[in-house]
Amino acid sequence: MIDEDRFDTQYPEGQAEQPSSSGSGCPVYVMLPLDTVWVVERDGKRISVLKKERSLDIALHTLKQAGVEGVMVDVWWGIVERAGPRQYDFSAYKRLFYKVAAAGLKVQAVMSFHAAGGNVGDTCKIPLPKWVLDVGERNPDIFYTDKSGHRNRECLSLGCDETPLFWSRTPVEMYRDFINAFADKFQHLFGTVITEVTVGLGPAGELRYPSYPEGDGRWRFPGVGEFQCYDKYMLECLRKTADAAGHPEWGLSGPHDAGNYNSSSWETGFFVSQGGSWSSAYGHFFLSWYSTMLLQHADRVLTAAAEVLNKHGRPRVFNSMRDADNGHVIYEFAPACKMGIKLAGVHWWFKSRAHAAELTAGYYNTRDRDGYLPFMAMLRQHDASLSFTCVEMRDCEHPPEGRCSPQALLQQVIEAAEKYGVPLSGENALQRYDDYAFERIAESAFGRNARAGRLTQVTFLRMGDLMFDNWDAFSRFLNRMRNKA
Repeated sequence: MIDEDRFDTQYPEGQAEQPSSSGSGCPVYVMLPLDTVWVVERDGKRISVLKKERSLDIALHTLKQAGVEGVMVDVWWGIVERAGPRQYDFSAYKRLFYKVAAAGLKVQAVMSFHAAGGNVGDTCKIPLPKWVLDVGERNPDIFYTDKSGHRNRECLSLGCDETPLFWSRTPVEMYRDFINAFADKFQHLFGTVITEVTVGLGPAGELRYPSYPEGDGRWRFPGVGEFQCYDKYMLECLRKTADAAGHPEWGLSGPHDAGNYNSSSWETGFFVSQGGSWSSAYGHFFLSWYSTMLLQHADRVLTAAAEVLNKHGRPRVFNSMRDADNGHVIYEFAPACKMGIKLAGVHWWFKSRAHAAELTAGYYNTRDRDGYLPFMAMLRQHDASLSFTCVEMRDCEHPPEGRCSPQALLQQVIEAAEKYGVPLSGENALQRYDDYAFERIAESAFGRNARAGRLTQVTFLRMGDLMFDNWDAFSRFLNRMRNKA
């Protein structure tokens, strides 16, 4: 019998020094299906299980043989802590990690503090824990709210980050306790099987506001989206910030002339390129506040996450050595399991001056202002990595009226990450198997006009029937990524 709680994950002698299965190229991870871990009812009890275990075993070994480095998996808050506060059920994930390790793959575990079902490509519905939603029934201001009063139940509003509304815990404390429970359960796998914990910070696990909710039909591409600052907690913060700035009239609400979810940039008074309110003193005040709130949210949650991931007793690995003044040698060690986050590739309206869709998502990035540098500086402070979407897209594939430029956006993010030394990996936003898309991913990873290896890894979305139906094309892509082709 194998003790899956403490199965051996040590490399055979000498293997730890060998290069990854991706050789000198760019390692490729594959996202597992959203519903890999599921909840079913058996004998009157709700238990977590792995779906299609036999097929999963075969798929994992097939990925390894093809040269895949590892898998990314969502660790769902709504599944693990479904029974009640601090009642964690990692049993199905324990079994999953055993299978991944047995296949010789690594794991990038996403702490998914959001609901599934409301984003592009979501094939199932996984809500937040019921006891969290119950609080929301009594106090709907815990959810992001738009100017029409619509509540988004995909994740909690950052406005209540530090308010103890959940059985005497704040949202940040709930996130910290969840990550701590995960690390306590699986720290014996850190560095060998589990190589990164990606901290979910918003809708779809990305650090952004839910400004373009396609799942419920309110938004359609390429609409500018809407600001999500109308819950009472965010409005109160806005009021205080405006008072402190000497303009109390700026703290009453968000911009009144920003259009609606499906507006074009030029149809609004706020986002229009020439003379838009975004470039006024008020616009700068509001956009700075809105983006800073997102940045501070990430800083709070990552501080809490780092505290439990790096606490005494967690596995560490050798990082560097240096000579001390007294002639001794100082050895420095780093956490065996890295910490990371996701940013969204909001590429529509990038060619306009205001970059409207990025602004409503919380990225204060315009033609005159690099809005990604503050995020990189924050990530550098936490020694965290960044995963960024849309690496498979080209400008020419999008309608001209959307003013899209995924290529220029990715280049800007790459340069910002390099400036602060933040490890950057890429994801494809849409599941595609044409050579044109695969060629673009390779270009994004290696670059033709810059140094090679600009992306530390690529995570492919996602494992499933479509991947295996297009296995020849995917295998050619893996070979290309191994050989920098």
